[in-house]
Amino acid sequence: MTRTYLDDIVAWHRQRAHDDIRSLDGLLTEAKSCTPTRGFASSIRATPHLSVIAEIKRRSPSKGDLNANLDPAELALQYQRGGASCLSVLTDTNHFSGSVADLQNAREASTIPVIRKDFTVDARDVCDARIMGADCVLLIAAVLTPAELSSFLELCREVDIDALVEVHDEAELDVAMRAGATMVGVNQRDLVTFAVDQARAVRMAPLIPKNVVKVAESGVRGRDDAIALRAAGYDAILVGEHLVTSSNPEAALTDLCIDNEVR
Repeated sequence: MTRTYLDDIVAWHRQRAHDDIRSLDGLLTEAKSCTPTRGFASSIRATPHLSVIAEIKRRSPSKGDLNANLDPAELALQYQRGGASCLSVLTDTNHFSGSVADLQNAREASTIPVIRKDFTVDARDVCDARIMGADCVLLIAAVLTPAELSSFLELCREVDIDALVEVHDEAELDVAMRAGATMVGVNQRDLVTFAVDQARAVRMAPLIPKNVVKVAESGVRGRDDAIALRAAGYDAILVGEHLVTSSNPEAALTDLCIDNEVR
């Protein structure tokens, strides 16, 4: 069977976690002593229009460089001026050319909450996210066992960081709900093939409980997609490539902030 992008990326992260000799207890103590987070989920809930989680992303494994020389601080400011409710910052260096510095620079330059966009495969990854200053961590159901997902969600509550649980289908959504997820992202990009299914989020929206914060991820090409996703019931959209490749990210983002009236 042919190996995929996802296989290689997850294998790299699991090997890194396996080789990590740092004490979890020490990281837990440090994480619990951090200053309060900005409230990622609460920022989405408080936004009167469709929230946009604007992503700072230099490259992707499937498409190569998107905006390799971007300035995370300047882009974060543009996103905030454009109306972003939250930021998403890639911190995976080997596969996405991201870094912890990108996240910290973006967060320092803005006042809105930030999610660490990375492959969380170990409890120390959750603590690291909290320590580096992230307000939310990404938990991808496709790369975690149900036990890992439940354990990491509990750890997120313990260190006071929000968690966005990413799913791709009904089976993963069921696992997320059983694990206690309160914020779910439906990724329209297949993590095996990296192809985008533009209709996936709309199809899955009715299956997500009403009390859960709903986020549509990947494949947003412009205002029409945002309108369709808002009408389907999503509270937020996570947008990367469309913004980082735009000649005017601030204007492109403002165009996505759909008013409630379209619902």
